[in-house]
Amino acid sequence: MNFNNFSEFYPYYLSEHANPRCRLMHYIGSTLVLLALLIAIITGNPWWLVAMPIAGYGFAWLGHLLFEHNKPATFSHPWYSLLADWVMYKDAIMKRWRKR
Repeated sequence: MNFNNFSEFYPYYLSEHANPRCRLMHYIGSTLVLLALLIAIITGNPWWLVAMPIAGYGFAWLGHLLFEHNKPATFSHPWYSLLADWVMYKDAIMKRWRKR
């Protein structure tokens, strides 16, 4: 599929993440990415930066393998997919925050 912009891509991305358990795996991976970045900054240890893509992509791809049973969008649209993952993460946080 070809997309002219991110606005066209994002609905497709969400459709590829219809299973809540797959989305949860993405959220876990994204949270671990942020945690690894924080630890790298606090400790000054750059090895934590290596953990970032391993945690982020590892959990996301595992979610697709186990729950969504589709090929991650990362392989066909890497930059849009990376951005969409953080938008989906932000949307989940904002939705939870608004419920309080």
